[in-house]
Amino acid sequence: MVVVGTGLIGTSIALALRGHGVEVLLTDRDQAALAMAVELGAGTALPDGAAAGPADLAVLAVPPAAVAVTLLDAQKRGLATAYTDVASVKALPLAQAAELGCDLSSYVAGHPLAGRERSGPAAARGDLFLGRPWALCPAPGAAPDAVAAVTALAETCGAQPVTVDAAEHDRAVALVSHAPHVVSAAVAARLTGADDTALGLAGQGVRDVTRIAASDPRLWIGILSANAAPVADVLEAVATDLAVAASLLRDGSEGAAAHVADLLLRGNAGRARIPGKHGAAQKAYATVTVVIPDRPGELAMIFQAAGIAGVNIEDVTIEHSPGRPVGALELAVAPEAAETLAAELRARGWSVPG
Repeated sequence: MVVVGTGLIGTSIALALRGHGVEVLLTDRDQAALAMAVELGAGTALPDGAAAGPADLAVLAVPPAAVAVTLLDAQKRGLATAYTDVASVKALPLAQAAELGCDLSSYVAGHPLAGRERSGPAAARGDLFLGRPWALCPAPGAAPDAVAAVTALAETCGAQPVTVDAAEHDRAVALVSHAPHVVSAAVAARLTGADDTALGLAGQGVRDVTRIAASDPRLWIGILSANAAPVADVLEAVATDLAVAASLLRDGSEGAAAHVADLLLRGNAGRARIPGKHGAAQKAYATVTVVIPDRPGELAMIFQAAGIAGVNIEDVTIEHSPGRPVGALELAVAPEAAETLAAELRARGWSVPG
């Protein structure tokens, strides 16, 4: 494999492939990023800008606006027999590649739906794609061998390949990824003028809502620009809901409150539709709350206690107590296992309210 671009996604793919014994050659215009990826064990630098022969597959881990020109250059150099990319927008790169005269038969547009708030090779992880969807958007006439190669790439990285039309993909990610990022940024932007009292009262709710707002703005402006119309459609719909809610709240009447409640109920219904564990429908879990001291090894001992009790922990969140060296650990478990876990933890000295 050849990986062009050693940022978070490119380096993570390379690390995943190296974990399966795949020979990986790396290239990047940013020599510092390339050197770090090599040092992390993601592969070796592509010698003199070209391989000894065409690789089985070249992964173009570059921003959406750079995919088409990077593909054209790679194909002119005979870098590989098949090509894919990892940009989070698909229709624009495909259209640009066709306009430039790229060979679309050897190219399968791709998008692994995984990421982190951090960027660059230092944030890369070989397990980043485990269990995550990996969209494949082959153009009409894409060679079966190229589709098979990109499918194998996704599966080797531990992801679930999903074939989807490029335009449908872009509308989907606008709804579930791109617009939510802008909404998160809008909420976080309100905090820039917050006083110390408000910030001191910040809890897990605002942390959850604003988590993705910490991502690199330079990366995201490229993504949003490349998928502008679908994102705008979602933002306009969200803005309408918010504007109506604001107007109703200012009205202050009992009837107005009922209309706001309708938005909250629709929010419940939408949240419930997000697939749960292993892609199945979300299950209702019980929550066991544990007061946990902020000291080394505490989490490990709690998980060990859960294992001894024979209880599987489905999800974990920690809410830290401002100014105190303790936090509230929330463990999501099957309802029938909640009391078993609580009893085990209490018996071992942890405070479990309820």
